[in-house]
Amino acid sequence: MPSRATLDRSVRLFKAFRDEQTDRDAFYRLLADDSARQVAEFTSLTGRSLLDVGGGPGYFADAFRAAGAYYVGLDPDVGELSARGEYADGMIRASGTRLPVRTSSVDVCYSSNVLEHVDEPRAMLDEMVRVTKPGGTVFLSFTPWYSPWGGHETSPWHYLGGHRARGRFRRKHGLEPKNRYGESLFAVSVGSALRWARNHPDAALERALPRYHPWWATWVVRVPVLREVVSWNLVLVLRKNP
Repeated sequence: MPSRATLDRSVRLFKAFRDEQTDRDAFYRLLADDSARQVAEFTSLTGRSLLDVGGGPGYFADAFRAAGAYYVGLDPDVGELSARGEYADGMIRASGTRLPVRTSSVDVCYSSNVLEHVDEPRAMLDEMVRVTKPGGTVFLSFTPWYSPWGGHETSPWHYLGGHRARGRFRRKHGLEPKNRYGESLFAVSVGSALRWARNHPDAALERALPRYHPWWATWVVRVPVLREVVSWNLVLVLRKNP
């Protein structure tokens, strides 16, 4: 049980999440620092190689390096990579569904809030397992489609359908949302991710938990239907088979 998954932590994260659009730096620094601590609950980071699939502008690079990891990140989006100016050190432009990394070469393969933005989520998940060393850790989180933030900036209208929510946003604001359903935002469910994790031939599911919740609320992931809505953000931790 992650010892730091307290109610106070959950409150801090949800408060910061509320201000994501207005104070991006503060939110992503807090999230990155918390992520490094959360990953360290499952595997040591000191001296370990870590590949971040969808690393963005470098917040996670800072946090994981501070925790002692040898960090390399990649992202296909130039805008995300350069969001803080120059590319952060150790960041490359590449696709998460076709990782330019040797098989069984990293100790930890990590991804935060990327899976719902790729049109081939299973391909990305399989690639993350492929590049991880035997005995290594795969740690990923994503926003399920039916969570309150599943439609991202088009939420909560995504509950009426992704295309309808996108059209409503376009009519109201006169421009497309950043996360365009069917192009850069896709419906990924908790159930489908769990089925993938439980049935992967090369890795074993170690934990599944709601990322922002306190430890005593992790049970929601075990309840079909309910978990799709209240998990908010799902974490999967896998150990690659020896």
